Amino acid sequence: MANDEQAIRGLVDTWLAATKKRDLDTVLKLKTEDVIFMVPGQEPFGKEGFAATFREMKNVHLEATSEIQEIKVLGDWAWMRNRLKVTVTPPNGKPVLRSSYTLTIFRKKTDGRWAIHRDANLLTTISN
Repeated sequence: MANDEQAIRGLVDTWLAATKKRDLDTVLKLKTEDVIFMVPGQEPFGKEGFAATFREMKNVHLEATSEIQEIKVLGDWAWMRNRLKVTVTPPNGKPVLRSSYTLTIFRKKTDGRWAIHRDANLLTTISN
């Protein structure tokens, strides 16, 4: 189980680094094909919806930190509770800090790698 937990922590680190570099291909490889994201104020969306939003934000600088609160591995499934902080800086704009908790469900692929299967992201804007 410790190796699985480390692999999930590594996936989160890869996600954050790839997002900062705007590396959509790497980010998409960290998800299952039938991934679902749930965020406030929107209908749930999948991989294509995620990719479209990522592309629309191509000129936006993203800086994120993750404070994993807990990870529980149950065979080929795992869940993680995480505190996420994201600073979004639009071109020629002021940085906006968004922060809150996320709940992520992971599924182990047939090749042994973990992937994000469901993600409930409750990020809200924090006033300065």
